[in-house]
Amino acid sequence: MIAASVWSLLIPSIDMSKEQGAIPWIPASIGFLLGIVFLLVLDSLIPHLHLESEKPEGIRSKLKKTTMLVLAVTLHNIPEGMAVGVTFAGAIIGNAGITMAGAFALAIGIAIQNFPEGAIISMPLKAEGMSKTKAFIYGILSGIVEPIGAIITILLTNAVVPILPYLLSFAAGAMIYVVIEELIPESQAGEHSNIGTIGAAIGFIVMMILDVALG
Repeated sequence: MIAASVWSLLIPSIDMSKEQGAIPWIPASIGFLLGIVFLLVLDSLIPHLHLESEKPEGIRSKLKKTTMLVLAVTLHNIPEGMAVGVTFAGAIIGNAGITMAGAFALAIGIAIQNFPEGAIISMPLKAEGMSKTKAFIYGILSGIVEPIGAIITILLTNAVVPILPYLLSFAAGAMIYVVIEELIPESQAGEHSNIGTIGAAIGFIVMMILDVALG
């Protein structure tokens, strides 16, 4: 997600701003900060529960623990769907420094990391007594916001062209928020291990290769 935020979102945002005659760093900075704030607000409002945590976050509610686990993953799938949507929108208009191959590279990279996310949902639900089929369905539903968000953004391509640099950096900010607030702490939870660090490095390299090779 870090590599995708830089190569697939922030750099194209800066390049497109140059093409539009704007000061390159302004749309990238504003959009990035708005993305951070957007996820921060959602994180504060939506009731959700992180893995291996007993204290729910967001507004108090009477939702089941399993529902809040699903909402936690769903919450950080929102920026991923936005990221895919805005990169395809950029590729469609043809002047955002984004190729269709690059957009597919981002989609593939995000799809790869969705497999463990689905397992993060399904395995705890199965451990709590839910059937395999139902746990599997919950895992799939947690990611349904991604294609929905991407499709909506693509359908609105013509309308978002003037603000596409802001949307690209907005999606980058939202994804970086998820990495810092959710993924890094969870990867370092429990007994000290270098697995999370090694995994992050490998993921960064894979996404960079996909984006540069196909973009």
